[in-house]
Amino acid sequence: MADVDVLLKPREAAAALGVSYATVKQWILSGKIKTIKTPGGHHRVPQSVLAQMMRSAPKKEHTASRERFRRVSGRNQRVGQIVEVKFSGLLAKVVLQIADQRITSIITADAAREMQLRKGQTAAALMKATEVMIVRV
Repeated sequence: MADVDVLLKPREAAAALGVSYATVKQWILSGKIKTIKTPGGHHRVPQSVLAQMMRSAPKKEHTASRERFRRVSGRNQRVGQIVEVKFSGLLAKVVLQIADQRITSIITADAAREMQLRKGQTAAALMKATEVMIVRV
């Protein structure tokens, strides 16, 4: 008996690859990901196709997939290195270096101490509207 390839919905494939649903849909429509269509016309991604993509993907030193973070509603997340943590009374200034940019966040000193934020650590900036939240990773 032959092995049956598990078929995943595009959202499930996106989660497995650590990319957004929109990215997977673009890949499907452009032909980068081969799919099987259901009788109703819905795309299903064979698990073997994902396995091939994961094997051929270049390895990254720091994986920035959402699975590493707490579940939060903020979708704009960027991972970087902490280059400065400065405490001043009830507040702490945390500066992240993300590629060629720096993002500064003012958070409570208690939160910075609780997360044990230190220069050189990897952290993520979670952005929503005008707020930037820091998550230690």
